[in-house]
Amino acid sequence: MGQGVRRVPDGSEQALSEAYDTALLDLDGVVYAGGNAIAYAVESLHSARAGGMRLAYVTNNALRTPDTVADHLTELGIDTAPEDVITSAQAVARLISEQVPAGARVLVIGGEGLRVALRERGLVPVESADDDPAAVVQGYGGPELPWGRFAEASYAVARGVPWFASNTDLTIPSGRGIAPGNGAAVQVVRIATGAEPQVAGKPLPPMHRETILRTGAERPLVVGDRLDTDIEGAFNGEVDSLLVLTGVTDGAQLLAAPPQHRPTYVDRDLRGLLTGQPEVVADGPGFRCGGWTATAGETLELTGEGDELDGLRALCAAAWTAAGEGSCELDGGKALARLGL
Repeated sequence: MGQGVRRVPDGSEQALSEAYDTALLDLDGVVYAGGNAIAYAVESLHSARAGGMRLAYVTNNALRTPDTVADHLTELGIDTAPEDVITSAQAVARLISEQVPAGARVLVIGGEGLRVALRERGLVPVESADDDPAAVVQGYGGPELPWGRFAEASYAVARGVPWFASNTDLTIPSGRGIAPGNGAAVQVVRIATGAEPQVAGKPLPPMHRETILRTGAERPLVVGDRLDTDIEGAFNGEVDSLLVLTGVTDGAQLLAAPPQHRPTYVDRDLRGLLTGQPEVVADGPGFRCGGWTATAGETLELTGEGDELDGLRALCAAAWTAAGEGSCELDGGKALARLGL
């Protein structure tokens, strides 16, 4: 734990579920995809919890309430209580409550998750810029959100009403592919007004603060599939992270990651919680993990054989060390092709 320029993925002699007291799990791309459980997720989470690890589900999606998310996870076979779910709606509602009077009206551009979170903080959701709101909050409202809602936000923001956003993810996964996320909707209001919102969700500190306040985690491990939200959020919160390769991040993106996007650990899926992590060691001009050795010259080179993830970990060490505080621009295509990644 702690910050600095990460050049090598960490190893762990202990299973991660034993080394950390709480897993702060992203949902889309980690636990489920298109609403269906990802392979090995349900049984891995059962085993981690049986071993004493607390599971908390942390999502930037402000549309669904914690009750709805908990019900969905329980239907998938993961017994979950609403208090185990932390949303960006909760984080932004706390942020607003610290800046407006108790009982203040807040113009909501989004779904039920935002309204429930605002009421939890003693604030009153309203629907019109003419309802004298003390703040405007914008969160993902689903594909059916009417265009006129963006106009309501723009009217209020243009009058000087403070503007907040649950998150600014430009995209959101769906069962049919990648769809525009709340960040795309925020951009509409930004273009119309020239204003900038205060943002609460991952990777920014308000979301991490909300998560720690609600879970009481002392040794948290952030588990995610996105470098620019999950892993950067862990970096900003100065906690360790596990990247799983079941979502949006591929090998090339991982090798090119700047320091704030470099995870502590890398694994295929949530089975990585139940095992230790192999050590990556310097070996002459390169780095060795398992049966693989990676070096950085004119390109990233990989020799050896064994578990493909060990090869990827060795490549990360070579790429991140070569890049230092920047992003690695060396071609790792052939090396990744050897690993099937």
